[in-house]
Amino acid sequence: MTDKVSVDLSGPSQTMLTTLYCKALDADWARPILGDTFAKDAVARIDYDWSGLKVTDRWTPLVTVRTAQFDVWAGEFLAAHPQATVIHVGCGLDSRVFRLNPGPGVEWYDVDYPAVISLREKVFPSRGNYHLVATPATDPSWLDQIPADRPTLLLAEGISMYLTEADGIALLQHVVDRFGSGEIQIDYYSRLVVRSQKTHRLQRQSGSKLYWAVNNAADVVNKLSGVRLLSAVTFFDASTFGRASGVFRLMRQLVRPLPPLRRTFQYHRYAFGPVS
Repeated sequence: MTDKVSVDLSGPSQTMLTTLYCKALDADWARPILGDTFAKDAVARIDYDWSGLKVTDRWTPLVTVRTAQFDVWAGEFLAAHPQATVIHVGCGLDSRVFRLNPGPGVEWYDVDYPAVISLREKVFPSRGNYHLVATPATDPSWLDQIPADRPTLLLAEGISMYLTEADGIALLQHVVDRFGSGEIQIDYYSRLVVRSQKTHRLQRQSGSKLYWAVNNAADVVNKLSGVRLLSAVTFFDASTFGRASGVFRLMRQLVRPLPPLRRTFQYHRYAFGPVS
């Protein structure tokens, strides 16, 4: 197929175009952080004025460090659980299922708004044991349609901040209550980021609004029953930060003595169910 795919998105769904383009730019680096060639192919397939995003190579690590960190964690979960269920909520145009290429024992569900899922169907191929679920995350009843007979990983990258705290906690608790064991891997913005959202060009461009702010793991763990923290890192101390550009390495040194700035972007990993 050579025809270009048109896009018609609104609100938070528009932000996925920026994250996709960042990944495509990173794929052309000599030493990429993520190396997502699927994102590069998707950008080539979509009819969109990418220059209007005003995104440059310099800022792509804000996306790719996070995505690469969750690739590492998800890969570790799948290595430990070759017979597993993965639920990627708010998947946008992320190609994680293709990057990780899970084995035949994994059932993978990509979940997002109907317009996003429709676009995914046009941009990405299908594959075995791969399911697309067209629904907003704010009504967790859709989880009841997914079998709960195996370890389950909930991946929630780049979605928590667009949920209210009540909706976010309800979603995570529903996962813990329905599935017997597994992990939740999720990222958050700090209160500083949410409070300063009027200064963010991405929010202004998309007309989206940030709600749920988290300053540390206790903000979440203390409100969820049945979970235990496995890891909580910031953008600056993620295991995938090493290839970030010099400007970010300098920034890491500058924010080291300033906790409010250091914890602006956080990546958390929780476990639930019996301890193996």
